[in-house]
Amino acid sequence: MVLTVPRWLVSAVSLVLVAVAGLVAYDVATARPARAAALAPVASFGSNPGALTMYAYRPDGLPAGAPLVVALHGCTQDATTFFSGSGWRELAERRGFALVLPQQSTSNNSSKCFNWFEPGDTTRGQGEAASIRSMVGYAVSTWGLDASRVYVTGLSAGGAMSAVMLATYPDTFAAGSIDAGLPYRCATSSLQAYSCMNPGVDKSPTAWGDLVRAAYPGYTGPRPRVAIWQGQSDTTVAPANGVELRDQFTDVLGVAQTPTATGTVGPASWEAYGDNAVRLYKVAGMGHGTPVDPGAAEDQCGTSGAYFIDTVCAAYHDVAFFGLGQGTPPPTTTTSTTPPPTTTTPPPACITASNYAHVQAGRAYQSGGYAYALGSNQNLGLYNTYYTATLHETSPGYWERC
Repeated sequence: MVLTVPRWLVSAVSLVLVAVAGLVAYDVATARPARAAALAPVASFGSNPGALTMYAYRPDGLPAGAPLVVALHGCTQDATTFFSGSGWRELAERRGFALVLPQQSTSNNSSKCFNWFEPGDTTRGQGEAASIRSMVGYAVSTWGLDASRVYVTGLSAGGAMSAVMLATYPDTFAAGSIDAGLPYRCATSSLQAYSCMNPGVDKSPTAWGDLVRAAYPGYTGPRPRVAIWQGQSDTTVAPANGVELRDQFTDVLGVAQTPTATGTVGPASWEAYGDNAVRLYKVAGMGHGTPVDPGAAEDQCGTSGAYFIDTVCAAYHDVAFFGLGQGTPPPTTTTSTTPPPTTTTPPPACITASNYAHVQAGRAYQSGGYAYALGSNQNLGLYNTYYTATLHETSPGYWERC
């Protein structure tokens, strides 16, 4: 952990002490001056029906009208752990935005998971969702932040809770990022939550989208854009959930489930949908966690550890997706659905066949009398010649519904 001290203390000590305790003057990991700002609890932020704790971080010299990112930790973690390991601290300093980090307690959930599966915590105006919205309102009004540039991100249960916030408060968030998360209202009880996590629940895009639309009935305003990160070797939250999240939010945003652009970032392949409305990152070989890439380069961030997996700095690319800085590739702000030629690849061809034929051709496998798409594990229905499905290969050996 980087050692930081208040500026008044730095000015009071001798230059000899600064030279000896070099960690005070410099952040060794990034070779940049250390920050006096620190993650701090906010004792009172307004209505708190979900009984959450608010932590906040504002880099030194943050101007009025700066953006805000809400960052939600995973199970067994807390605000400090996610702040220290995820990379969002570094990006807040580099790009100039505030952070709000809600914290769960064991009195709410024994594993400190946000209760993304409880209707009382995932309904607009209720429970934990309402508490997080109160934190946003407090931060924007108290610190003079830009209410039109508020974003949310999270890991695992925090990623699922990010989906909750995007669904229940589309009028609050401009965009969001979901790391190893679950579709909104995939589960409405703790028992259902386990089957949602693995093997996952397969619904049509319209069915998923209807769940989001029902979260704020009658809402006709703009919907937040969504980035999705999913490890392809995740045994806690099955990789199929990344595809189901893609289906849910492309449907809500009114774009097709066929990618308009594809590319790679380190071990991750990405697919963009519509005019960059939704982006799905599939991280090859990665288990359950959020991608980080420790180091001092501009596109590096985070600290590797439990649930922080050294692959690629997801926060760096999310900041670009949000429109707060550079990334690979940069976000698009045009209305054209035609991607830049340098990042465009032809969309994979869709193949319609019986489930039996898909299995025989190696596009699917059968288990317990049902056929499942190879790679995505989507349930295609009964394994016979009468049930048909339309599949495409979005990456080598990875088949999913068109």
